[in-house]
Amino acid sequence: MKVVRDLPRTVRRIDHVWIPMSDGARLGARIWLPEDAEADPVPAILEYLPYRKGDGTAHRDEPRHAYFAGHGYAVLRVDLRGSGESDGLLLDEYLPQEQEDALEVLRWIAAQPWSTGAVGMFGISWGGFNGLQVAAHAPPELKTVITVCSTDDRYADDVHYRGGAVLALEMLSWGASMLSFNAIAPDPEVAGEGWRDAWLERIDSVEPYEHEWLRHQRRDDYWKQGSVCEDFDAIRCPVYAIGGFADGYSEAVFRILAGMGDRAKGLLGPWSHSFPDSVEPGPAIGFLQECLRWWDGWLKGEDTGIAGEPALRVWMQEPVTPAARQVERPGRWVAEEGWPSPNIEERRLWLGDGVLREQADQAGPRLHVGTDLLCGLDGGVWCADGTHGEGAVDQRADDGRALSFDSAPLEDRIELLGNARVELVLESDRPVAQLAARLCDVAPDGTSLLVTRGVLNLTHRDSHEHPEPLVPGEPTRVVVELDGIAEAIPAGHRLRLALSPAYWPWLWPAPELATLAVHTAESALVLPVRPPRAEDEELRPFDEPEHAPGLEEETLEPVEGSRSVTRDFASGRTELVFDWAAGGRYRLVEFGLQTGYWTKTTYSIVPGDPLSAEVRCEAATELGRDGWLTRAEITSVMDADAERFRVRTELEAFEDGERVRVREWTFETPRDLG
Repeated sequence: MKVVRDLPRTVRRIDHVWIPMSDGARLGARIWLPEDAEADPVPAILEYLPYRKGDGTAHRDEPRHAYFAGHGYAVLRVDLRGSGESDGLLLDEYLPQEQEDALEVLRWIAAQPWSTGAVGMFGISWGGFNGLQVAAHAPPELKTVITVCSTDDRYADDVHYRGGAVLALEMLSWGASMLSFNAIAPDPEVAGEGWRDAWLERIDSVEPYEHEWLRHQRRDDYWKQGSVCEDFDAIRCPVYAIGGFADGYSEAVFRILAGMGDRAKGLLGPWSHSFPDSVEPGPAIGFLQECLRWWDGWLKGEDTGIAGEPALRVWMQEPVTPAARQVERPGRWVAEEGWPSPNIEERRLWLGDGVLREQADQAGPRLHVGTDLLCGLDGGVWCADGTHGEGAVDQRADDGRALSFDSAPLEDRIELLGNARVELVLESDRPVAQLAARLCDVAPDGTSLLVTRGVLNLTHRDSHEHPEPLVPGEPTRVVVELDGIAEAIPAGHRLRLALSPAYWPWLWPAPELATLAVHTAESALVLPVRPPRAEDEELRPFDEPEHAPGLEEETLEPVEGSRSVTRDFASGRTELVFDWAAGGRYRLVEFGLQTGYWTKTTYSIVPGDPLSAEVRCEAATELGRDGWLTRAEITSVMDADAERFRVRTELEAFEDGERVRVREWTFETPRDLG
């Protein structure tokens, strides 16, 4: 990473500004802007998050936002209502209030003497979500959006559900994390004398978010609100959508381009849930320079050339030895003028007796696969963010727990770009069942590299809004779309399709063990094959990553993430433990703030007993200064019987080691075909 100290314009940082809302609430903001901006006004860039500008994201904000400001922008990092130093309560994700506040913030920015009135929104994850959501209101001040690692569909493609099934891997852990964030105290040096009352009010008023998520197990109006895929035409400004194949949200880039046409541009690398300038797997790129090319074009009216470049640029990944950590992913950049692309050819491989074949076998057998609840343990996490041990490992163990179909060794190399899909005729012996489909690259030595996957609650086979039980023993047609990918499969390698009725801990298991029967003669794998193009060799290379200088940090307790599996051979209970820390405990020297955040999630199950599934999450957050320390601790446990999901949660808040609040919740809700 190159640190640039001599920026074109001298930067002034204002650590705290109150932005007034029409109802009397105030939102806290940090602003970076050129020193002479009032004499020479500049466009503005807004990042709008709940993760605390003063401490939570301060270390990542400074090197990026100061860089933008040094190139002629006012950059605002605003805390959502109810988070950080902002007034009020944060009662859930992506509520209409959040969007309404953002519209007021945009109007406030446009009215400032240092502003030209043109604003762009920028953000990763939550900030990428709400950039799209605010753009759907078409505010006149908002001229463009850069959205990173976000989604257009809150139900189908977020931490709550996948394929209509509870995403056990993420739902509870993210809910517990948000509860711990809500329980962090405001900074007294900013919030003033009322900081403690505001802190305790937040703790006393909040409910664990997963309660509401579990009340809505179908794609109803709760999820449609904030899902911009409901009406892409509502977004009138240009959007640059960026994602990574190791991230959980890469699929949205394809959909945004397909839905918005020439108003959108997409970029997909091998990256995890992180900005592309500091990321694993690499290669990292000069992301900030790429953003400036976009901002300069749409906010300053300069001809940077980016508008005339291909609509979609993608890292075509080369195969690697399967490993939980990939520091760098070999490959090359390729591009398409639009998406969907006419350059993609569909290649159909038919299922046979354990094989994938070019021609359908009219006498193909009906093959059965039962439920192995340990299938999925080697699948890695849904949304990797660069912590060690997150990736999928060699898939042979999971392949052995599934019904697998192998192709003959490929005679020629093929490259895949887009969504593969599986078209099946199958039967279930239970009214509620699941299906996980994985596409793997099997090397000549037998190692199985996960390429892509898709999952489906089979009661949602026709609709996420109106699911219907299966009729046991009745053949039904099912299409499972696998996550979009760019991946090369060399000559001599085999393709493997693996099908299983469970995928733990991604999917909360169905209440009964199901056996699926696949009618192979009527079932196929459809591949999106992209022939190499000469134009790929002419693509403009990305710059090397650059940042402005960052904040000085003092590490107080370094912690690295880990992921491990243990099994009790007497009971069979198997536990996958994901221990994660965002840098452990550290101090921001300039502000004198000590902060820390930790989570540990244990996914536990007994093979043969789907009702034994349990997720236990422990989360803790800290904020303090010399002689003063606040801490919040969360313990949350989710399990289920045949009829209900159940969640038990405890929150404890401490000030200087003394417990000042305890809250407990016991929640249950009926299982809705899940």
